[in-house]
Amino acid sequence: MGFATEPQNDKNQHISTIYFMKLELLSPAGNIEKMKTALSFGATAVYAGIPDFSLRVRINDFDFEKIKEASEYCHSLGKKIYITTNIFAHNKHLEKIEDYILKLKEINIDAFIVSDPGIMATIKKVWPEAEIHLSTQANCTNWQSAKFWYESGVNRVVLGREVTLDEIKEIKEKVPELELEYFAHGAMCMAYSGRCFLSKMYLDRSGNLGDCVQPCRWEYTAHNTQHITHNKDQASLDIQALRHDEVLELHEEEHGSYILNSKDLCLVEHLQELAEVGVTSFKIEGRAKSAYYQAMVTGIYAQALQGIEKEEKVDIEHLRDELETKLVHRGYTRGFLLGEKADQNLEVSHTSCQWEYCGQILKKTENRKQTTENSPLFKGSTPKGGGVQERDKSAHNTVIVKVHNSIKLGDEVEIVRPMYDIIKMKVEKMYEPDTGEEITEAHGGQERAVLLEVPEEVPEWSVLRRKI
Repeated sequence: MGFATEPQNDKNQHISTIYFMKLELLSPAGNIEKMKTALSFGATAVYAGIPDFSLRVRINDFDFEKIKEASEYCHSLGKKIYITTNIFAHNKHLEKIEDYILKLKEINIDAFIVSDPGIMATIKKVWPEAEIHLSTQANCTNWQSAKFWYESGVNRVVLGREVTLDEIKEIKEKVPELELEYFAHGAMCMAYSGRCFLSKMYLDRSGNLGDCVQPCRWEYTAHNTQHITHNKDQASLDIQALRHDEVLELHEEEHGSYILNSKDLCLVEHLQELAEVGVTSFKIEGRAKSAYYQAMVTGIYAQALQGIEKEEKVDIEHLRDELETKLVHRGYTRGFLLGEKADQNLEVSHTSCQWEYCGQILKKTENRKQTTENSPLFKGSTPKGGGVQERDKSAHNTVIVKVHNSIKLGDEVEIVRPMYDIIKMKVEKMYEPDTGEEITEAHGGQERAVLLEVPEEVPEWSVLRRKI
């Protein structure tokens, strides 16, 4: 176990020693490529699951064979993979879950993420030694509940986003053996730890079975109404989703009513405080988000956590500004961490952003001076008379880029490398990978790839963004 010492404050009141376990950065894995991106950018563990038992039915590319591939890849890097089995199961799910657990036992996944006591009991029956993490869906928000789950065989609790910093501290003090995980970044559900029924009501697609259509992000109309309750004239609000018939009557109580669009959680400035009160795993939400989101958010949080572990100064304000200005989001909030009411974005679905994800590096760089006739740059472009066609003698590196959206000559781009290391450049030369022909623009879709000249070494899975 490592330790860090808190520096003496300005008032010279005290010096305290804070003990940390190894801090874990836990990133989402929506598919194999996104998983590899997250691991390259500093994640120490990932979480994934198949649609049948995971709270991500849509935009989920995993089946068992891909889970097996993902597990082998993680373990080859000395990193971990946690499998989500966090639906609220019905009887029909229990018929298949036992076989699934047995298969996962064979590939030795690192932990299950569970909400349902029935699924937990099945895991304990089939694989007694398996590590179990209690999902945030189980709403563990107090130390007595945490103690109950720990004594029931849970190794780690993913605390609800509603839990405050002071409450986390008390939970750790009362149940010190229990590992604590907390969401540090990502979308926030409008319901209590995700227990929402709007999706089921509107389109018969249950958020508690991973099929939420996010009605909280829809556009609504609102009408004030008056009615009599207990002989008192009371105001309420009727809200209606556009193009849907159901009308919801909303009553606001003392803590407010969070029924519309929550801002996104961003706690990059509070990681030190969370570590001090006992959080050892910092979770990023977003299995359905892009590889660019994975790279950017994972890279920034990895850099911040590394600063805590190594007691190195990190420019957190700069990292926060990067999250603010170079990523599409709904506005940011600290959620309930400091006991405040969580913020909502009532005006727009997302904020605008002046940068656009435009590509991901699929192959490591090669030096063009050392290019051979087998190089992808010159594949199929042998000049008359044979030999290797050379375009210039400069020492530029080239990378194969999978295009997203579009890339054009003259674009101002930033290449984001692991640990959020940035290369700024202008696109000056771009080639077809099969023919070596120079091109002026490329558009995404159908696995479109190009060769791009870059000034420095760029590792695989790095991402590109362009100024728009």
